[in-house]
Amino acid sequence: MNLPENYIPIIIQALVAIGFVAISLLGAHFLGPRQSDSTVTKNKNFECGIESEGDARSPFSIRYFLTAILFVLFDIEIVFFYPYAVNFREFGVEGFIAVLTFVSIFFLGFVYVLKRGALDWNK
Repeated sequence: MNLPENYIPIIIQALVAIGFVAISLLGAHFLGPRQSDSTVTKNKNFECGIESEGDARSPFSIRYFLTAILFVLFDIEIVFFYPYAVNFREFGVEGFIAVLTFVSIFFLGFVYVLKRGALDWNK
């Protein structure tokens, strides 16, 4: 098998990576803690020192997640404003019209969200 000299560093890197993974897995297996004796207390759910209550599948209000999604949506809008703010003179009138279109679409979405009552926490 006659390999070009260009492949030798790639082969060495692949062997080092495979060796690292193998040593890490074997080291974790042989040097890691043993769990031969599992108890009920040890396998219990625990979070922040508070005992868990009820079932994880209990119904809850979706408003928190809706607000989070809306935050991400409008946060992305701000991210798209940054390049425009940096280069607004180079974009000229066409860029201004494009940004006005972009803002008007998001404004219509915001009005829709307000009309649907997504941000009304007292409902």
